[in-house]
Amino acid sequence: MSFIDSIVAQVLVLEVGIHHAYARLACRTDDEALHDLRISLRKLRSLLRPMRRLDATKELDAAAADVGRLTTPVRDLEVLIAELQRQGFHDQAGRRKHLLESRYAVIENSATVQRFMAVLDGWPARMREADRQGELEQLRDRVRIRLQRQLQRLREALADPAFDRHALRLLVKRMRYVHEAYPNLSPIPHDAIPALKAVQSALGDWHDHFQWCLKADQEADLLVLKDRWEIAGESELKAAEVELSILAEYLAEQAPTVR
Repeated sequence: MSFIDSIVAQVLVLEVGIHHAYARLACRTDDEALHDLRISLRKLRSLLRPMRRLDATKELDAAAADVGRLTTPVRDLEVLIAELQRQGFHDQAGRRKHLLESRYAVIENSATVQRFMAVLDGWPARMREADRQGELEQLRDRVRIRLQRQLQRLREALADPAFDRHALRLLVKRMRYVHEAYPNLSPIPHDAIPALKAVQSALGDWHDHFQWCLKADQEADLLVLKDRWEIAGESELKAAEVELSILAEYLAEQAPTVR
């Protein structure tokens, strides 16, 4: 199978997953439908990211980004509701469940989602045409170079103690998923992957508590939880800093440098 064939095959698999998750969301069959849709969407964007400047992929990448922006607040609401239930604040969770249902309906009927689905459906043919026109020459090498540059940006961020931890969380997240999209081209050492995942998890937990504290400043019924969220967030950030140091050691020792 050629490199381009493998990319098209991956996109087709992800398309099936996206349609399946969307159907589950529309039918309200389970609580994981939106989460699964967003995971498939993230994998798609990770696959496209090294190629997003190509004419053949610009429209699909932009359409996928639009769906991501549309669904992020809804997923955040799902996570907050789960946290409130876990903490035993069922009244606060119940009030937000009614809002969640209306947000699901917006996604279900969204022109943004429908446009994305149409662009996704037509993308394999567009990619094949770009290949025939010679627009994808040396695509494997171009992707490999972009992955190496992405890793270099991450290494530089890890080496800077003042680098914003919110931005660093996104760099780590993108590096992990692009590694999974292109395992044979990824410059990440295999033994660094557990450290990469540990950093993503730790910074993700911290980020959740940070966002919930901001919510508590805006929504009075959450104020009762703000103190415990702040304490948990501080602890998680300290744990994340340890994991960041471990990851930096792996990448500083073994990662190649792109000039």
